[in-house]
Amino acid sequence: MAKFVPLETYIEYPLTEMKQRATDFCLEMHRRRTIREFSPRDVPKAIIRDCIATAGSAPSGANLQPWHFVAVHDQQIKQEIRLAAEKEEIEFYSTKASKAWLKALEPLGTDEHKQFLEKAPWLIAVFAEKYGINAEGEKVKHYYTPESVGLASGLLIAALHHAGLATLTHTPSPMGFLKTILHRSENERPYLLIVTGYPEQDVKVPDIQRKPIDEIVTFFD
Repeated sequence: MAKFVPLETYIEYPLTEMKQRATDFCLEMHRRRTIREFSPRDVPKAIIRDCIATAGSAPSGANLQPWHFVAVHDQQIKQEIRLAAEKEEIEFYSTKASKAWLKALEPLGTDEHKQFLEKAPWLIAVFAEKYGINAEGEKVKHYYTPESVGLASGLLIAALHHAGLATLTHTPSPMGFLKTILHRSENERPYLLIVTGYPEQDVKVPDIQRKPIDEIVTFFD
């Protein structure tokens, strides 16, 4: 039986402050844009560490926290990741992707060249644990692993943006090379690669719009 303790971390705000906080955070997150041109300008490890700690606060199935994050700053390892990713991307763009998929990607200007994997100061590889391993070396079943790791990844992206960094979510398919290059355990599988750092000077992004609130929510009140 789990031990229960008083909830001491919750803070209730006056309604006016609550509304202002909700509005301010919404506006801040709507400033977030995915970029593909990063500056080589360095970012202190402590900032990345705190953002990953935020990701670790995400809810998860049975609180088993089925995730592991590998933060890569080493230039040689970043180069290995780029070469392996571009090998998969060349195949994707030339043979794997359907015409409809390529057409959907066309406005974003993406292709098989992934120079940002070397240029950005940090790559954060997110791994999902298919199962856990307890102190006795026995397998522990995990629940809702994709959903849990997705929630943690979302918090990580929000934390990086809140800290003042730009991000790119990169999902080469397949991503098995990340497991090999980063020496991860058999129970882990690559889930997502997050590129983060400062934007390149005068960087440009696609002129896209988010759906308006009325298209993404239904209220019953």
